[in-house]
Amino acid sequence: MARTLPLLFAGLILSGCAQQPDQIAAVHIDDTTYSRQSCRALAEHELKQKQLLTALSADQKKAANGDALGVFLLGLPISSMSGSDKETEIAVAKGRIDAIERQKSRKGCK
Repeated sequence: MARTLPLLFAGLILSGCAQQPDQIAAVHIDDTTYSRQSCRALAEHELKQKQLLTALSADQKKAANGDALGVFLLGLPISSMSGSDKETEIAVAKGRIDAIERQKSRKGCK
């Protein structure tokens, strides 16, 4: 029991840490959202979402690294507690990219 309590505490702290961007799953976005878009418009939307995802991923990496350091030094996931975690925004951006790609495939876009 004396050994499991610190491990349980460490697990609870780490579960609140920001995840690395590549570990964040996409949320499902209905691809009919983009059904009226031309191939060109889809390509433009996809480019914007990929640029957004790149920026969000950079912020998320900083948050995850900050959390790791905060947990190591203070025992607290500082970045997640301060709102620097971009997990939701990354999941949505990934979902939008997936929806756009499905719609591009359906329309036969290059």
